[in-house]
Amino acid sequence: MAFNPAAETARYIDSLGPAALQKAADYTTASHRMMLWGLLVSALVTWIIVRSGLLDKVSAKLEKRASALRIWLVGVIYFLVSSIISLPWSIYEEWGFERSYGRTEQPLSDFLMQNAFGTAITSVMGGLFFLGVYALMRRAGKRWWLWSGGFTALAISAMLLLSPIVIEPIFNDYKPVPAGPVRTALLEMADDAGIPHDRLLMYDGSRQSNNFTANVSGVFGTARIAISDVALKEASLDEVKAVTGHEVGHYVEGHIWRQVGVFALLAMAGFYLADRLFPRFAKAFGSNARVDDPVGLPVLLFIVGLFGILATPAINYMVRQGERDADNYSLRTANLPDALSAALVKTAEYRYPRPSALQEALFYTHPSVEWRVRNAMEWKKKQLAKGAQEPVAK
Repeated sequence: MAFNPAAETARYIDSLGPAALQKAADYTTASHRMMLWGLLVSALVTWIIVRSGLLDKVSAKLEKRASALRIWLVGVIYFLVSSIISLPWSIYEEWGFERSYGRTEQPLSDFLMQNAFGTAITSVMGGLFFLGVYALMRRAGKRWWLWSGGFTALAISAMLLLSPIVIEPIFNDYKPVPAGPVRTALLEMADDAGIPHDRLLMYDGSRQSNNFTANVSGVFGTARIAISDVALKEASLDEVKAVTGHEVGHYVEGHIWRQVGVFALLAMAGFYLADRLFPRFAKAFGSNARVDDPVGLPVLLFIVGLFGILATPAINYMVRQGERDADNYSLRTANLPDALSAALVKTAEYRYPRPSALQEALFYTHPSVEWRVRNAMEWKKKQLAKGAQEPVAK
């Protein structure tokens, strides 16, 4: 009987069972609704901070201080206060909601501690970033939004460079993959791709999430591939190799730079809209600030955030292209279509595998699991036609 990619794809997806598929559908739909609720929370937080006059008072007290210090401190205080006001929502969105679907077992105390660390980092770094943005407003005049694209690319690159060595170790423990068959196999893959052995790590991702995942982070000398302990515990050797091949694809093909470029352009567009729409939004929130006044930062960020949500389909399209390329890289190099499919099905627990075309276009950062498995099965069909049999997954 001829190999049937469609039938094999259906078999893989259906192996989850009706209950798991329904749960994945419910989780995914609810996650997408959270975006709208998050926007409403952002609007409420902006309104509260603006109406309180807090940033105006802080700016007035620091009026005699150096301009750079005043702008930075206004930014730091805004990020701190907004995080505190929105903490109940953050607890629900990032912890309670995930826990209700069995996606995390992280204790609330640990979540709150890590949230505090994240807030501190965001406040300091966010304040520095907008110090640069307001400096551009003063020096570049009406074209500040144009220069902001390059500045955003520079800031993202700096964060990518520093994150693996300064930020990520605060939240997780990164270490070499333990000695054994898995490490041996992965180091062989690293050698084939020209990746130094110390760039291939595992981390305790189960601390925050039960999701089956791996990632690439960093740039230049800090770039690395990290595999969650969840993936290493739940996957067969071939599945780990297939997933690692996917991440090697991201690493080798430099997908991260594509994303930096796109985000820089989007930042430029977002700041352009903020520059044009700021007076209207400021009036709606009850602010008298100008776009170049740091006390107007809550309004500026709300406009940029709103644009970010509207641009989500474009961002997701770009990310999905990179994911497709990485899947194909894994298929070309590891040639384990069944193992890749089995691993992908594990991610369907938190990403419904059969979305509508519209749902995928609007919300999915990855191609649907159904599409990805079908792609792997089509690859397998081509290899079978060439007489190349896939090694039996263990």
